[in-house]
Amino acid sequence: QVQLVESGGGLVQVGASLRLSCSASGRTLDSYTVGWFRQAPGKERDFVAVIRRDGSPYYSDSVKGRFTLFRDNAKNKVYLQMNSLRPEDTAVYYCAAVRVRWTTSEDEYDYWGQGTQVTVSS
Repeated sequence: QVQLVESGGGLVQVGASLRLSCSASGRTLDSYTVGWFRQAPGKERDFVAVIRRDGSPYYSDSVKGRFTLFRDNAKNKVYLQMNSLRPEDTAVYYCAAVRVRWTTSEDEYDYWGQGTQVTVSS
């Protein structure tokens, strides 16, 4: 079992930056693919980014060039650095983990955090 906890969300203005973190207990995250998803009010949850076990990231088109995903294995955390935030980035952000393979499909993830709210005001 892996327990995931997100943190770092908040209320910021357009163009600001935030760093979200995904902390794990129960297992070391370096043996898992870790994905980030987000859900805006009234919308479905969408894929944001994923980091493979080898540390290589993959991003959705909507965040590519603005968000950076990286691991800190010593701290057993994964970070999502979000720059140049836009109002459309407003959502609850979730991290999720899967052991077997990397994927952008939320249905394939086994473990989820509770989410952290990001609000970008204009």
